[in-house]
Parts: sequence; C-alpha cells; structure tokens
Amino acid sequence: MVSEKYLPIGTVVMLKGGTKRAMITGFCTISEEKNGKVFDYSGCMYPEGVISMKQVLLFDHDQIEKVYHMGLIDQEEVEFKRKLIEIAEKLN
Repeated sequence: MVSEKYLPIGTVVMLKGGTKRAMITGFCTISEEKNGKVFDYSGCMYPEGVISMKQVLLFDHDQIEKVYHMGLIDQEEVEFKRKLIEIAEKLN
C-alpha cells in the first residue's frame, strides 16, 4: 500500500485486482455516474494514454496496489499538492 496520498501527475500504478497499469492524469474528479462521488484520481491506461473519454479511469488512493514510476516532483508540484489537500478536504 502506498502511504502518501495524491501522487504526482504521470505516476504509473497498478490498481488492486488490476491486470493493466494506469497513469495518473488528474485529481478530485467528480463522477456523474456515481451520484457525485469525488474520486482521488483520474487516469488512463498505460502506455496507451487517453484513447477515448469513455475510457477515463476514476479511482481512490486506497485502490493502488503498487507504484511502478513516480511522476515529477518539483517545487511547483509540492505547492500544488498543498493546495489540493485543502480543496479535497472541503469536498469531502
């Protein structure tokens, strides 16, 4: 289990029970199909990327089983994550 929530964009992960890796492409996505549930992450299949908007993955941090590659972490990402955590707390 990965402890740090809100991994950076570009992080490649395997979800629990998954057979194909996913790449994180966004955060705090609201699902219309799940009655407005806010998911921690949005993503796409790796290495294919976004082929169709119907194939966007929505998942929560606790569904991540393994991290294969960590996305870029720099000062901009650190500041963004701090703001993201504040926004996510308000949404939940």
